Amino acid sequence: MTTSISEQIVNVAGALFYKEGIRAVGIDRIIEEASIAKATLYRHFPSKDHLVAAYLSQRHDRVMSALDEVTRTIGEPRDQLATIFDNLFEKADSPEFRGCAFALAVAEHGDSERVVSVARAHKSAVRAIFKSIMLRAGTISEQPAAHLALLYEGALATVAVDRDPNAVLVARDCALTVFDGAVVSRGFQSRNGK
Repeated sequence: MTTSISEQIVNVAGALFYKEGIRAVGIDRIIEEASIAKATLYRHFPSKDHLVAAYLSQRHDRVMSALDEVTRTIGEPRDQLATIFDNLFEKADSPEFRGCAFALAVAEHGDSERVVSVARAHKSAVRAIFKSIMLRAGTISEQPAAHLALLYEGALATVAVDRDPNAVLVARDCALTVFDGAVVSRGFQSRNGK
């Protein structure tokens, strides 16, 4: 399968943005690393802002594909939840891991409505995954899903700052406690006719 020019540009730019930071990587560096002409880059991406948004959109697709695969292939909601955090731990246990690409992008490029919009949409989609897991477990309250999303985000931020991937395992254990508490509470409410 061949990669289109725009995909090649996004792949090169995305790797550089994540590794070195968005502001630290200039357009000329991307052009050089992608082995393209400046006109080619601007034909596909009218501004760096557009390129950053494309990078985040590509990353969003990868993350959501991985999360969707967990919910498709793992049967039990509790196991889905554990697997999501275990997969995050595997990623975080890498010297290249810098934390959440979306949080990093907003921290550096938060004045861009385009970038902030992609980051917010991603965070909303991740929350929706946790909500769907909790719905499959029979909970109707949105609070447990919000707690799970916050634990996931907190794990990403903590690993980025402390450089200790074990924070993800702590977050996983907390997430499972939230899950268990919500399921027990649901069972109690249904037994009491609420």
